[in-house]
Amino acid sequence: MSTPAATRRPLAAEPRGILHVVDSLERGGLERLVHDLAVAQHRLGQRVAIFSINQTGGFITELQAAGVPVIVGNKQGTLDFAVLRKLRQAVREHRIDTVHAHNFVPSYYAAAALLGMPHRPSQVVTCHDMGTRLSNRRLRWLFKWSVRRSQGVAMVGRQVHDRFVRDGYVPASKATTLLNAVPVDDFGINPERKAAARMALGLSSEDVVVGCVGRLVELKNHHSLIRQWPQVLAQCPTAKLVIIGEGPLRPQLEQLIGELGLNGHVILAGIRSDVSSLLPGLDVFALPSLTEGVSIALLEACATGLPSLASRVGGNVEVIQEGGTGMLFDVDDAAALRQALLALMSDAGLRAHLGTGARHWAREHASLGTLCAQYERLYREADKRP
Repeated sequence: MSTPAATRRPLAAEPRGILHVVDSLERGGLERLVHDLAVAQHRLGQRVAIFSINQTGGFITELQAAGVPVIVGNKQGTLDFAVLRKLRQAVREHRIDTVHAHNFVPSYYAAAALLGMPHRPSQVVTCHDMGTRLSNRRLRWLFKWSVRRSQGVAMVGRQVHDRFVRDGYVPASKATTLLNAVPVDDFGINPERKAAARMALGLSSEDVVVGCVGRLVELKNHHSLIRQWPQVLAQCPTAKLVIIGEGPLRPQLEQLIGELGLNGHVILAGIRSDVSSLLPGLDVFALPSLTEGVSIALLEACATGLPSLASRVGGNVEVIQEGGTGMLFDVDDAAALRQALLALMSDAGLRAHLGTGARHWAREHASLGTLCAQYERLYREADKRP
């Protein structure tokens, strides 16, 4: 039975207590967004903490240095009651008014931890992707149960919103779209930043550099880019491909690079904490993913002022306007990917035009300050709902 709104902590002049609940803080797009949002909310005077269900590293040091405490649940097994108790304790000790869960497991852990609390905080959920994991029947049931216990659900893009409402995961009355955002002012290109980035990546000023940022997993589709590189090199001998990220597919990608004779032409740069300072070293940003919500890496590329080439999936089509901020291709069309790569790499004027458009779009639509204000409105609306 839902807890009446009157039993929740009333809004007051004191700062709001916000607890973000995540699977982990290992470096990825969702985790980057939570880091940026939590730090920005803290700087605005809110009382913010983060609860990681699983043992984690990643962004912890940076969050703590910024003044945002992190509680680690160290989950063991499918449903860990010790984690639920620890999460419940964090809500009490940090005097939390709003529990903000990110994606599916955090949503039902948060809902379960809040059961029976005498002064139950409101709960909101953010869905960060297209929900492919909800093909699992048990996870789907638990997520839908947690949505019933929540007072608001945000989707990171219109494509995500439409999918979750259409498929019955989230009722339209609770659903809203809040486009992902990045700290735009942290990104940008100038000659000094470009030279420093290329030095850090071991690139020369003559190289024409395509780069992407993302975990080395199947859904990011890095192998499709690598397979185009022999033909790209045939027409652009100074072409370099830089892939920033780490993951389980690294051995397979290293093997593919060796088989195609691309050592020295394709660089696996590993996981990096300085992405904002490396992006200026690129000429083109590429995102060939098989599925996406609204990619933080893509937003960061736009904020930097890079022209982007992205697969026509999920939220990519909300960020990339053909001829305005970048180019799109069908994910199963290798020839279209190669042609778009060569078109961008061979035309500095086109790159400059699209990069300027991307930077302007990011300032208008993907500002972290705007997102903080939008979430505060969502939190206030959630306070009023049963």
